[in-house]
Amino acid sequence: MDDRELIERAGKAREHAYGRYSGVKVGASVLTESGEVFSGCNVENASFGLTICAERAALFAAVAAGHRKIKKVAIVAEGMEFPTPCGACLQVMREFDVDEVIIAGSDGKVDTYELSSLLPKPFRL
Repeated sequence: MDDRELIERAGKAREHAYGRYSGVKVGASVLTESGEVFSGCNVENASFGLTICAERAALFAAVAAGHRKIKKVAIVAEGMEFPTPCGACLQVMREFDVDEVIIAGSDGKVDTYELSSLLPKPFRL
């Protein structure tokens, strides 16, 4: 699967986002080592700590289906110019050995990062 298709799937997931409080709707798709794709969207809550980001929703869906190695994560947003993942999402990506993070900005610009450049010193036990 190429990056553009992964971004398109993230965009479809974004359509289901619940961004009632921030006004931001985010979709993410992950590509597993075996070639399967899982998607998720952000779901906000009035108790902000209960909110889940799209990236973690997609990653957790893949893990729930039995996958432990994620090759790529694609992220798209509406209401945010450039949807850089939060620290919690980056740390979860590290847990599952994500190689690449693809960020599609609202202006159509697409940038690809190695996870280590976004999270150079992850927490480790």
